[in-house]
Amino acid sequence: MNTMFVIQGNTMDQHIGPHFEIPSASLSLFDTVSVIFWVPVYDRIIIPFARKFTRHERGFTQLQRMGIGLVISTFAMVVAGSLEVIRLDNVRRNNYYDLKKIPMSIFWQVPQYFLVGCAEVFTFVGQLEFFYDQAPDAMRSLLSALSLTTVALGNYLSTLLVTIVTDITTRHGKLGWIPENLNRGHLDYFYWLLAILSIINFFVYLLIAKFYTYKKVTGKPR
Repeated sequence: MNTMFVIQGNTMDQHIGPHFEIPSASLSLFDTVSVIFWVPVYDRIIIPFARKFTRHERGFTQLQRMGIGLVISTFAMVVAGSLEVIRLDNVRRNNYYDLKKIPMSIFWQVPQYFLVGCAEVFTFVGQLEFFYDQAPDAMRSLLSALSLTTVALGNYLSTLLVTIVTDITTRHGKLGWIPENLNRGHLDYFYWLLAILSIINFFVYLLIAKFYTYKKVTGKPR
């Protein structure tokens, strides 16, 4: 979200009205708005509804909540990739290859930011609950803080992935998936790659979660 979404947004029309232009990075505001929206929706609507089926006090276990967040984050990549397909199709049909910003509103990115915010509500909050509830009493603060290191590790892995993709796709003189001029690249391929990796990650997560035994059983574990 902090890299490719912004780069994608840089190629789109950032105007609000005829004179005011917003930076593409400011659209991360919709991620925050999404979190603010989904937290009360989750507590007031989703939990009571889910409780009727799961018979679990919290509606979902922490592992289920994180799993749902992983699925939603995958959909966010699919939506971002679909938008890029539409954007590139617009470029091809109108020969916008050398146009710095094509006449397509940046606000088409809002759904992908909104989905990322929704995924965060499920995954990050579920993760913090999991570490706090399941950690030994003397290590709760440490492990709750440790869970936040996944954000840092994710940023490092993201940088590594971009480096690898750029190195492989620029061989033999090719422009690659993520060239300086995205109108001549294939950022959509990168989003599809992220979606595939997210699906693989989800199934690995399911496999590991299947064998986890809760320290405190407040309902059905899974």
